[in-house]
Amino acid sequence: MSDTLELPWPIPDERFRHWAGQFADMHDLVRDLVVPPGLPQAAESVMTTARELIRMSYYRYEFLMIGAATSIIAIEPALADRYGRGSLADHLKKARADSILTDEQYGLLDGFGRPIRNKYAHGDLTHAALTPPLAIGIVRTSLAILTELHSPPSP
Repeated sequence: MSDTLELPWPIPDERFRHWAGQFADMHDLVRDLVVPPGLPQAAESVMTTARELIRMSYYRYEFLMIGAATSIIAIEPALADRYGRGSLADHLKKARADSILTDEQYGLLDGFGRPIRNKYAHGDLTHAALTPPLAIGIVRTSLAILTELHSPPSP
């Protein structure tokens, strides 16, 4: 008998059956979550991870929340670089006032993303509820903010 344990192959999470019939459908769900060129390497890595967590949520539904929280974590330092010290809530308000965020994007990040990120940071993520479209919207908005914050200034 071997001393190593092999993990079973992943099976689809039953909670995802309404959103994707097979794993290949997940590619379509995340297709527009394109990490733009020119982001700092750390932000690119974190956003790629966030996207892949959304894709892998087909096998573990909670990956939706972790992917959304991860994308929020990626924008926090970029917002802090722009606005200095302060809370994520304050930075999001400033980004909305500066037209970096639309009202809709602000509502998505502040109303859904920030609470998910807080639950993730405090180890209480299992009680967070998020649908794939909301999680994808949070990641898409995080990508938009990072793109805006890291784009070269216009001449």
